[in-house]
Amino acid sequence: MSLAPTRQYSTITYDTDAPYDPERKKTQWQRFDHQVSQLNIQSADNVQYKILYIAYWSKLDGNDTVTWADAHLTDKGIQQAQIANNFWKAEITTQKIPVPQKYYTSPLHRCLATANITFSELELPDTQPFIPEVKEFLREVNGVHTCDRRSNKTYLHSEFPPYVFEPGFAENDELWSPDVRESDPDLDARLKKLLDDVFTHDSSTYISFTAHSGAISALLRDLWHRPFRLQTGGVIPVLVKAETFPASLSPTSIAA
Repeated sequence: MSLAPTRQYSTITYDTDAPYDPERKKTQWQRFDHQVSQLNIQSADNVQYKILYIAYWSKLDGNDTVTWADAHLTDKGIQQAQIANNFWKAEITTQKIPVPQKYYTSPLHRCLATANITFSELELPDTQPFIPEVKEFLREVNGVHTCDRRSNKTYLHSEFPPYVFEPGFAENDELWSPDVRESDPDLDARLKKLLDDVFTHDSSTYISFTAHSGAISALLRDLWHRPFRLQTGGVIPVLVKAETFPASLSPTSIAA
């Protein structure tokens, strides 16, 4: 299911509907939220269910024109992010969509700006404020293209003061190469490390990722999800079941 400014919900029922909503007055998101809660309550200690809201950044400077280092959003990109903000406001009010408990974003400026415009003015619970964590491994396919070379940490912090940088985040971009473009296998491996990190250290059920088309494709491949092309400024919610095994047996198994 892709969230977009215009959408229709099909009627989906869950095993937990009857006791939770006998009069059928709850929204589909409320019934889904209850189902996920029950899955987590009933699952084994090494199994967890999370919903990832994976969002695609809006249009950037340099799209179809010229090349920029760590490209910023265009006016059209800002408008797209504002549409996404309006959509979230409507979904929260009318559909009672569960809001993210944790926000992660790529370190590239266009993603930081998209996340800020999309979420910063929402009416969020006091226990779930919009304080994104900047994750180096959530960035776009790396190398060669200057639009994917990030700015230094000091500049990014000055642009987005409330954001938190993950531990070990380097001052300067140590990953971008002018000569080597990251391969799909390397990209998939990088995003798998990101997922392992989040599922190991973050107990949140509802998590927001603001990322790029290449990174999103890699995330979906790592989650064994079918290919899905997001429209610019769009978001796809993905239900993920993760099962963790002892290191001597197998790495974490994650599947959508």
